[in-house]
Amino acid sequence: MRRIKLLAVMVLALAGLPVVASAACRDGQLELRGDFGTVRFRVALADSPQERAQGLMHVPQMPRMSGMLFVYERPQSVSFWMENTLIPLDMIFADETGVVRRIHENAIPLDRTPIPGGDGIQYVLEINGGMAATLGLSEGDEMRHPAIAQADAAWPCDAD
Repeated sequence: MRRIKLLAVMVLALAGLPVVASAACRDGQLELRGDFGTVRFRVALADSPQERAQGLMHVPQMPRMSGMLFVYERPQSVSFWMENTLIPLDMIFADETGVVRRIHENAIPLDRTPIPGGDGIQYVLEINGGMAATLGLSEGDEMRHPAIAQADAAWPCDAD
């Protein structure tokens, strides 16, 4: 169901329809802040084992400033690959507080080479390949989204 929602958001974005700006911390958006400023992505959630396994496989294109947020139940060692993924992706790996710990840029479509995120990772944001460099994202940046445990969040939803 969430995959259908992501595709619907992507279709609207491709059609050039505006996405209404709204208050921080909505399920369909994720914010990142750092030395570059603040940026907002439209996101679909992958928070079940089945959704995480599917990810962005077979998606032929993704609008700019869109992505998928992978949410794990607890911090752990994670590794991704690009089998059946048709577009290059940047992977942003964050800890339980939403702090970015690693960025893997331009993962190669259809490649089965493991991409390790490191230990203690609970959230992974996948965005279009090259976008992390374009925006100036780096380790230490902070994510804000309702799925990030608010009691532990480096940038909680109720903070500006």
